[in-house]
Amino acid sequence: MLKVNDNDRKRNETQEQLVEKLVSVRRVTKVVKGGKNMRFSALVIVGDGKGRVGYASAKAREVPDAVRKAGEKAKKRMIRVYLREGRTIRHDSSARTGAGHVFLRSAPAGTGVIAGGPMRAIFEALGVQDIVSKSVGSGNYHNMVRATFAALRGIIPPKQIAAKLGKKITDILERRYAGQKNVSAQEN
Repeated sequence: MLKVNDNDRKRNETQEQLVEKLVSVRRVTKVVKGGKNMRFSALVIVGDGKGRVGYASAKAREVPDAVRKAGEKAKKRMIRVYLREGRTIRHDSSARTGAGHVFLRSAPAGTGVIAGGPMRAIFEALGVQDIVSKSVGSGNYHNMVRATFAALRGIIPPKQIAAKLGKKITDILERRYAGQKNVSAQEN
């Protein structure tokens, strides 16, 4: 009888639940001695909708093969992003790659995903429900994706902040939300 390992079962379950978004497909040519070699390049975003997301680019002679290869690479390169209340990023962040500059801002509940192009695909695959983002400079999909991932990597979880400051996590979270509670109390 064949035994199935628990780790294999968990890995298969997580791979079935991944969201795959195709950002761009381009036809690329390489000039060689005998003529031109035409191939396709695909940029793919993969996420689980629960705080993990990855991206990759791959080339192949056919579009479906390029998309499949990029998806497999993206699954291996997934990063964890710590979300607040499972719906928005913990704090504002920005990053720059090449000529592209990206700004990400956390947003209150009900705002929705205010982003365009490849940034929207990243946030949907990540599982973010409320965020405001702006891309300035280059409109190149690859640079925008790289800059967005750099900004997401810059989001520091409260556990690391507490360790750095030598405080408890509850102290940090209470301080973060204390200003918001006071504002809502004054409005009533």
